[in-house]
This record gives sequence, structure tokens and C-alpha cells, in this order.
Amino acid sequence: MLKGDFHIHTRYSMDCHNELEEIIARCQELGINCIAISDHDATEGAFKMKDMAPFKVIVAEEVLTPSGEVMGLFLKEHIASGLSIERAMDTIHAQGGLVSIPHPFDPLRGLRLNDEGWQKIIGQVDILEVFNARCPFGRPATRAKAYAREQGLPGIAGSDAHSIGEIGNAIVELAEFDTPEEFLQSLRKARINGKRSSPFVHFHSTWSKIRNAF
Repeated sequence: MLKGDFHIHTRYSMDCHNELEEIIARCQELGINCIAISDHDATEGAFKMKDMAPFKVIVAEEVLTPSGEVMGLFLKEHIASGLSIERAMDTIHAQGGLVSIPHPFDPLRGLRLNDEGWQKIIGQVDILEVFNARCPFGRPATRAKAYAREQGLPGIAGSDAHSIGEIGNAIVELAEFDTPEEFLQSLRKARINGKRSSPFVHFHSTWSKIRNAF
């Protein structure tokens, strides 16, 4: 059985200073043995982590589109931000990756799509993030869970950690997997546990952005 946190950032994100070694140590402390490194517009940290970590690492990336962010999982190379959401999802699938929508209904960070827009893209979506520990309200998670059930999509969860202390605020317990297809099957039977992070964690991200700007 795996214990995973499928949304973690590293210092390769513009709003984070988590060192790879610190992430590994924190995961081992918590018994986490499967993670997705999902930096903003970067995969370098994820590939390095995959080589370093003594546990399973999924190379992921949050790709910014004009409609909001989409996440690619099981990537083989970096995807540039700025693509249309349809093109970004096509590019993820062309690499053999999976498309996940992070914090889909968060009022501040969710996709900027109406019902018609969702209907246009939902056929390309493989996974919905149904719990994001950085979302301060419960309603977006409730809506995401309901929408995932309605569309027959597996749910996923992540801490969205931009600081070491946030890692593990969302945990997915699932069966072992080796391929993206097996990962989807495991997610359908997974158990998700989580707690919302303090709203003050967003100040950490803001400070990191300022530091990186200079």
C-alpha cells in the first residue's frame, strides 16, 4: 500500500523554496512513500527528485493556460506555459501523461470556465483534484467530488505544499502501480484523508515570490 501526496512544490517553482533534500526527509518522517512533484512551469526539480528519492516519484507540472492551471502527471519533458488549455492537455497526452485539474473549483485558483467550457474539455481530463489542502473553504472540494462522480473520473488529493510543514496535509492511500493506467485504477479504489492548511501559508508563497524576484 502506498501513502501519497500528489501535489508538492520545490524551489524550482517561482513561489517556493523547498529544497529537495528537505522534502525527502519530511516524507520519510511522515511515512509518505509516493509523491508528485508539480512545480509551476518547471520539471527540473521533479526529474532530479525522481533520481534522488528512495521512494516513488511522479514527474508532474502545473501548466498555466489562459483558462487557468492544468497538471500533467507522468511527464517526460517540460511543457511551456501560455498554451491554450486544449493544446496543453493534448501535449500532456502526447507524452503518455495524464491530465489532472488542480483545485478545479477554487474561487481564486480554479479554472475560468463556464458550464459550456467544462463540457468542451472534460473528455480530455483523466483526474480531478477533489481535495487541495490550500483551499480555505470546504465547498470547492465538495463540488469537485460531486463532479468527479458525475463524470466518472477518479479523484486525487494533494497538500499543494509550498513549505515543508504543509507536506502530508493531504494523503492518498492507494495500491501499488507501475504505469499511468494502473495509477488510474488504483485511484478509483483509493482512500483520501486531509486537513486544510492555515490561510497564513499563502504569505510564505508571497514572500518566496518576492525573494525570487530579487
